Amino acid sequence: MENNEKLIKCFVEALGISKEKVDSNLSYQSIPEWDSMAHMSLVFELEDKFNIMLDTDDILGLNSVSAAHKLLKKYDVKI
Repeated sequence: MENNEKLIKCFVEALGISKEKVDSNLSYQSIPEWDSMAHMSLVFELEDKFNIMLDTDDILGLNSVSAAHKLLKKYDVKI
């Protein structure tokens, strides 16, 4: 599975949404499903699927799909 597909799957599983909703416009609290609890689920999914450990600043900055792309690049994950 390609890393971009894995990223989409993380959003789908953490937020309980369809993959069609995961696009560059998706951001924290832009949909009811992305609340604080789902945000922590997303953090878990990203750490688990990409074998990384996010720090506090990463978690706080994870506020959109675009931010997730940048975050993964920071950890040398090619998207």
